[in-house]
Amino acid sequence: MSTLLLGRWDHSGNLVIEESHKVEDGDQATIDGLVDDQDNSDSNAWSCEFDVDRHSDAVQSAYEEYVRDEGTRLVDKAEGFEPNTD
Repeated sequence: MSTLLLGRWDHSGNLVIEESHKVEDGDQATIDGLVDDQDNSDSNAWSCEFDVDRHSDAVQSAYEEYVRDEGTRLVDKAEGFEPNTD
């Protein structure tokens, strides 16, 4: 199983996680459907699949890969997980 996170970059440059989905490894059709359904009216949509089973691990990975070095924040509205920022 993998975890697909869907969210968007806000106007302050923060990554806001709005949804989290468990997907079978390699199930690109399901991933494409979820991403295609994501509202992208402001062109700030973001999505990424992580090869982890737990939402918290996916959020931590998203923070480390996309946010840590940018000086912004990651806000998890899907489950409220606070990534380790140390």
